[in-house]
Amino acid sequence: MTSAIAVAGLRKSYGDHAVLDGVDLDVPRGTVLALLGSNGAGKTTVVRILSTLLRADGGTATVNGFDVAGQPEQVRGSISLTGQFAAVDQVLTGRENLVLMARLRHLDDAGRVAGDLLTRFDLTDAADRRVATYSGGMRRRLDIAMSLVGDPPVLFLDEPTTGLDPQSRTAVWATVRELAGSGTTVLLTTQYLDEAEQLADRIAILHRGRIIVEGTLAELRRLLPPATVEHVEKQSTLEEVFLAVVGSGGQAGR
Repeated sequence: MTSAIAVAGLRKSYGDHAVLDGVDLDVPRGTVLALLGSNGAGKTTVVRILSTLLRADGGTATVNGFDVAGQPEQVRGSISLTGQFAAVDQVLTGRENLVLMARLRHLDDAGRVAGDLLTRFDLTDAADRRVATYSGGMRRRLDIAMSLVGDPPVLFLDEPTTGLDPQSRTAVWATVRELAGSGTTVLLTTQYLDEAEQLADRIAILHRGRIIVEGTLAELRRLLPPATVEHVEKQSTLEEVFLAVVGSGGQAGR
């Protein structure tokens, strides 16, 4: 199978309000697809249906070859989901959160799995502190680390960098690139257009309940008139200035 996620005619309404009105989507294996749309466009609804947290009113959807409605257990065994808010236990330490997730996935050597992810996300120094003492950026990094326990073939990231400082955001971007490079399929929803430009192999725009355009960034750019050449002085962005001043290493949030 070439498609990790295949959606056809997906519909969902809340009362008289149709949130999804025939969504069609195809995500090839090992690619990153960015799902864009304004607030209330239905991006999170799509993710919730695909991750079996919400039942569609109509249409079909498969994830990793399994039907979302008919084979929910197999779908859940194939995915991980990182929502808009960090879902970590603040009473436990960072290490304990990861060990718990590894045991829930019935993995051998949960301690080693936790240690590897703590190192990967630059959380080793804070591993044995309660998560309640973590900054927002550290909690988000831990949340994404937990979603990678067990190396799921499909990962849903629902606005994963909302509220993060530039350094933590850059670290998340690096992780997504690494995942895609290793063959993980990622469906990413985001409000940040530059994030989609940086990470996505393909981009889909959801508007009024439908995917109105989908393609690579180059393909989408061809929808506009040809660019005109102008000679202007390029100024550094504020984010570039910030990272140059404080450094772009993984020390954010400490």
